Amino acid sequence: MSQRPQTQGDDTVAATRRIRDRFEQDWRFLLGNKKNAHQPAFNDSKWRSLDLPHDWSIEGTFDEEDAGAGSGGYLPGGLAWYRKTFVLPETTAGKRVMIEFDGVYMNATVWINGHKLGTHAYGYTSFQYDITPHLSFGKRKNTIAVRVDDSKRPNTRWYSGAGIYRHVWLTVTDKIHVAQWGTAVSTVKATKSSAQIAIETNIENETDEAAKVELVTRIIGPDGKAAGSAASTKKIRANAKGKFVQTVTVKKPALWDIDSPAMYRAETTVKADGKVKDDCRTPFGIRTFSFDPEKGFILNGKRLKLKGVNLHHDNGCLGSVVYDRADERRVELMKSIGVNAIRTSHNPPSPGFLDACDRLGVVVIDESFDEWEEGKMKYGYKDHFAKCWRDDLASMVLRDRNHPSIVLWSIGNEVPEQGKLKGARTADKMARFVRKLDPTRPVGYGAHPGAWTPELWAALDVCGYNYRDDLYESDHKKYPERCVLGSETFSLHAFRTWTAAADNKHIIGEFIWTGMDYIGEAGIGYALDPHSKYPVNTACCGEIDICGFKKTRSYYRDILWNNGTELHIAVRQPHNDGEVFKLSSWGWPTAKSSWTWPGCERSWSCQAMHVDVYSACDEVELRLNGKSIGRNTTSKSSAYMATWIVPYRPGTLEAIGYRGGKKVAVQTLRTLGDPAKIKLTPDRKKIKADGYDLSFVTVEVLAKTGELHPNASNEIHFSIKGPGEILAVGNGDQASVERFQARQRKAHNGRCLVVVKSARKSGKIELTAKSKGLARAKTSIIVK
Repeated sequence: MSQRPQTQGDDTVAATRRIRDRFEQDWRFLLGNKKNAHQPAFNDSKWRSLDLPHDWSIEGTFDEEDAGAGSGGYLPGGLAWYRKTFVLPETTAGKRVMIEFDGVYMNATVWINGHKLGTHAYGYTSFQYDITPHLSFGKRKNTIAVRVDDSKRPNTRWYSGAGIYRHVWLTVTDKIHVAQWGTAVSTVKATKSSAQIAIETNIENETDEAAKVELVTRIIGPDGKAAGSAASTKKIRANAKGKFVQTVTVKKPALWDIDSPAMYRAETTVKADGKVKDDCRTPFGIRTFSFDPEKGFILNGKRLKLKGVNLHHDNGCLGSVVYDRADERRVELMKSIGVNAIRTSHNPPSPGFLDACDRLGVVVIDESFDEWEEGKMKYGYKDHFAKCWRDDLASMVLRDRNHPSIVLWSIGNEVPEQGKLKGARTADKMARFVRKLDPTRPVGYGAHPGAWTPELWAALDVCGYNYRDDLYESDHKKYPERCVLGSETFSLHAFRTWTAAADNKHIIGEFIWTGMDYIGEAGIGYALDPHSKYPVNTACCGEIDICGFKKTRSYYRDILWNNGTELHIAVRQPHNDGEVFKLSSWGWPTAKSSWTWPGCERSWSCQAMHVDVYSACDEVELRLNGKSIGRNTTSKSSAYMATWIVPYRPGTLEAIGYRGGKKVAVQTLRTLGDPAKIKLTPDRKKIKADGYDLSFVTVEVLAKTGELHPNASNEIHFSIKGPGEILAVGNGDQASVERFQARQRKAHNGRCLVVVKSARKSGKIELTAKSKGLARAKTSIIVK
């Protein structure tokens, strides 16, 4: 069995009697189909050896003719097999053994020792099988085989990845044990002085005799000290389940919120016949929240306007593969731009992503589906909805219900039947099902801006308006009982949409489309323009690009959200004479903070450069080579933006911000010479020697002055020594079709990214970057 696991969200995890191991090392992989590959005797010796998680699509070559087309980012799907042979000690005999998959995209059929366990269609929900009856123990080998079928495409509107892309676990318990996702912890009430915590625990007795079961639950606080406990006894019949309901009072609780996300854990011990049979841990947070049709969202008694973003599940150049550090980094990046809420559009995320939201203090809308009975894509979830929706919703809710970050369940997004009576009936049926599983949270839905009905909203607790901020005030007058949020809003209209949310106290907040760019849905930011076509392979609509680098629009958002930026110069990219870019509402003018435009002196189009300055100052003055071009208002009355038409002249471009007549901020851009050197900056200088931890290394091409060269596109080559490997490279260029698994990458706007993964031994990694004509750079990362 593989390495010991780390704690994963509310999943019950390894303590003493229970064993829960990551089951991810030493698998065999084949892209293609083979007859009888599920049989234990099948010879897989010539297959590729790899560790999970794995996404074969991101390893592929961009292809304009791919069946997934722009929706899948022009990357391949297909059908593939995974196999693993393993042994279990004799001590495991008589125990219960489960195989658990956090996510496989898609149509995963699983066999153990030739016995078919089942097929799980949906690529985003977790599932598990009891493999106990089919196992061998001691020296006898076991073989698990998984066939993954992503061959029918298109099946998604965005890049999904393909393969066993999330964690896999092998869990061994006694036959008397806590059920899978069997612990539910909730806050009944909480004040500064005390909190009442309800714990519901489901115990399974899989023996042939009735058992007197004692359940002890200890609450451990953020400081590691005991904060309360409860003990209960119940007789559970043979081969039956028993439900325990306990209440614990915690004195002077540390409340979970976005600024101090305090985490507790419930330690569960199951005893029978005087012996410990099972024990597990469930992380949770203590907080109260509500949605109010007049006051919006309230957390721990205080109103909180949600500054939200939509996020798809991919990790940029890593594809859909789940690395806990990559998920954590995405949440860190969102926090860094002022985000306090995330909508997991349009599917349940990985458990590790929710763990990061818990730890870092981000509110979450956990969303289930992009299709119901009527489809958007030829081979989408509609093909499985009728048979699978209950199981998939149950998987999401039961798995995720202990995350304090989650405040709302979303049952769907913009389904075609939302304007029909059958759509309202489906919504009502699903909402009732979710509330039965978890009565502590409301249920919502993100509605297409077209047709919707009163019957649809009547089925829901929270109404998500996609791109209809124009209805906030009028609908509130018509339907004062509705709780409304802007579940999707346009970047191009950022001032309007945020002002509509901020100025109307009943609006819960807004969720921008999107927080981070993503592969697939190619070019929607330029959907009205030929520049949206291949080779463009990302959506071009994120506040941050797929490497995690801030885009120009994010600096404007800093001003809107009061995120610490006083002013920012954005020079719009000059086009070829006569060329026009047509933005969609998801887009943003192509601009960068640069006054280095080689050859522009001789271009007609550069005699009228658009210079935007984003600022919350009263006024901003623009100076070119020391000469004032004028002052413009940049307060709320001018949407915090001023624009000048400036002829390009090399030198300096300076913006000076004034408030109350006093100079309060300055930004200066200089015309730079040629690129001169490389700089490497790891986001973490120390990583774990677990074969799984990551360091994201920012690569910058600098001018002689040491400033980032905004036009550099040098191809940079990387080499690595020590206990680690180069996992992926990227640069954020929406039209790049360079492979992500490589040791070289062209810079884009002067930057690119290298992702380094640790080995399973300690030491020092040395990463070197070199490029013709540039001074090379080195950096080191400690692995321990």
